Amino acid sequence: MARVVVDVMPKAEILDPQGQAIVGALGRLGFGGVADVRQGKRFELEVDDSVDDVTLERIAEELLTNTVIENFNVSRVAGE
Repeated sequence: MARVVVDVMPKAEILDPQGQAIVGALGRLGFGGVADVRQGKRFELEVDDSVDDVTLERIAEELLTNTVIENFNVSRVAGE
């Protein structure tokens, strides 16, 4: 078995209202110096050894990500 992490983030040109709300809240709470926040999603998959990288990319692209507005990164977690 292997652990795979898929990180999904809004593309840079896409507005991120949740991230902007967090930036505003940080300022109101006295946390200065934070210029921007982008909020994304993280998926952790436990897969058997028969699942190859091409299949993982397809899962991320076709199911976990809206590729019109989001980018993704698939990585296998070492040592697990």
